[in-house]
Amino acid sequence: MGKYGNVIDCDFPNESERMSLETKQVRNVAWLARLAITEDAEAGYAEDMTTILALAAQLQAVDTAALEPLAHPLELVTPRRADRVLEADRRADFQRHAPLTQDGYYLVPKFVE
Repeated sequence: MGKYGNVIDCDFPNESERMSLETKQVRNVAWLARLAITEDAEAGYAEDMTTILALAAQLQAVDTAALEPLAHPLELVTPRRADRVLEADRRADFQRHAPLTQDGYYLVPKFVE
């Protein structure tokens, strides 16, 4: 059992094919992920990661050829609303406070050559 318990109870069909990680590989993965782990924890992480890889292999073995891909697991319908204006045009009110406007546009000083 790993450091965090046997979170995933995975029965791999052929135990001889099960990929097993060594503590050296765990140290390498931890270094790549910039994780600081103690030497005491390496064996537990190796066992936990081996269990995760076994689960991934078990998922890969499932025949999904007859299944259609899903965009979302639930058949949800997005409610739609009518496309109509809900507020009055207040552009003139907003531009009244601007220092410079012309033909409904805000005028700003040029700052890029």
